[in-house]
Amino acid sequence: MTISLETILAARRVLVGAVLRTPLLPAPKLSALTGADVYVKYENLQVTNSFKDRGALVRLSALGEDERRRGVVAMSAGNHAQAVAYHAARLGIPATIVMPVTTPLVKVQSTRSYGADVVLDGETVAESQARAEVLVEEKGFVLVHPYDDPLIMAGQGTIAVEMLEEIPDLDVLVIPIGGGGLIAGNAVAAKGLREAIEIVGVEATLYPAMRNAISGESRPIGGPTLAEGIAVKNVGRLTLPIVRELVSDIVLVDETHLERAVNAYLTLQKTMAEGAGAAGLAALLAEPERFRGRKVGLVLCGGNIDPRILSSIMVRELERDVRMVAFRLTIPDRPGVLGQIATLLGTLGANILEVEHRRLFLDVPAKGAKLDVTVETRDRTHSDAILTAMAEAGYQPVRLAAGSPVGAP
Repeated sequence: MTISLETILAARRVLVGAVLRTPLLPAPKLSALTGADVYVKYENLQVTNSFKDRGALVRLSALGEDERRRGVVAMSAGNHAQAVAYHAARLGIPATIVMPVTTPLVKVQSTRSYGADVVLDGETVAESQARAEVLVEEKGFVLVHPYDDPLIMAGQGTIAVEMLEEIPDLDVLVIPIGGGGLIAGNAVAAKGLREAIEIVGVEATLYPAMRNAISGESRPIGGPTLAEGIAVKNVGRLTLPIVRELVSDIVLVDETHLERAVNAYLTLQKTMAEGAGAAGLAALLAEPERFRGRKVGLVLCGGNIDPRILSSIMVRELERDVRMVAFRLTIPDRPGVLGQIATLLGTLGANILEVEHRRLFLDVPAKGAKLDVTVETRDRTHSDAILTAMAEAGYQPVRLAAGSPVGAP
């Protein structure tokens, strides 16, 4: 292998005093939710809010004087970009970062705020890499690869060292996979310290690159995902053999489970997780029987999520939990009816969020109207009671599907 436990322990010495030793804490609410005994490593508390601080600093610290003077270039969808930019600025190294044009604005702005020159190029990290390699040739920059580099992997592997120092009897680590640097480094560290521990990887269903490479499957790759931090089409040449040897399985998680995991971290743990950062928890939600009753270590590996996306996730989860419900009523179009409906909803304990009249539908008389109402409820039983009361009042309620476009049933 390209790295060993000794390499990782050496990397750890580089990080002392420069990168936070993040807390590893029990998560009773997540344990109740999933059925596993869950412990969370809060890498979202690093300065750049992701584990990437570790590998970036180890790699940059190893540069010679000539390399530091020439400067570095990296390609990244966000977290590696921020980490390289931040630590390069600390060490006085010029940094250029190539980011896909699809990168969330919050990550682009943060990378620029650390003083790096940001170049937006390509739809994916693979396309950004092509531009970065051109800059290496043209400008003489040193490429700081986001995952396919022994020092990067060694830096990331220090996470498992810290976790097993605190809880030596963890049964399994569940680790997100993009290009494989995080899981490769931590698999080597964890297996070196506790041979019996299981390492399970997690990929977004839309980006099963590592699973395809390991299993020989040819699942399609691509599409918009909440987990853009692990939306990688090409796995690492150095990471692949490590994952093949040390990782027992790779779980694929869909967008719904990723959204649920982000929401669970926020509402239950009161902490911020981006889609990729929540992928480990998403795996526990997707396949609870696999982890039930086991002592599971999760790496919350990043918290850089667009606030607009986060707000959308929270609303969608309220809809999934039937704590927010939309329905369409058929009503007579005359004064006072809206007040009667509002009074009835108030009596039922529903909080009205939105009301919209629709008078131009052809399936109601000219003196009738449709009324779309969105209310906040306590749970499914409460929402069913509201719809029953509306039916008994003669308003013919029809439940609108969550996420339906305006005017659609």
